[in-house]
Amino acid sequence: MKKTYGYELVMDLYECNKKIIGSRKKLKEYADKLCKLIKMKQYGETLIPYFGEKEAFTKGYSLVQLIETSSITGHFSDFWARAYINIFSCQKFDRIAAKKFTRQFFQAKRVKNRFLVR
Repeated sequence: MKKTYGYELVMDLYECNKKIIGSRKKLKEYADKLCKLIKMKQYGETLIPYFGEKEAFTKGYSLVQLIETSSITGHFSDFWARAYINIFSCQKFDRIAAKKFTRQFFQAKRVKNRFLVR
């Protein structure tokens, strides 16, 4: 008997708006709005550290938002204007709405995504 533990949406966003991915305030706004959209309850504050400054291609913000059913994480490359977002939850969520919102929020020109049932 196969049991589903959770659902994960993995998104790679290309040619994002650098002003948005480079703004702690905008990243917090993204986490807040996404949680409301997909009906996830935030657990604790959104962590948004800026690090990786030894190399141009590694520096940027990372985002961790725990939710009551797991987490939302993101890594943002200033150098490549890319965002790498994972939404994992034991509770089902609207992955189509999450992808559309994420692409629009970061003004990405292109997005690759994968959806995993775990």
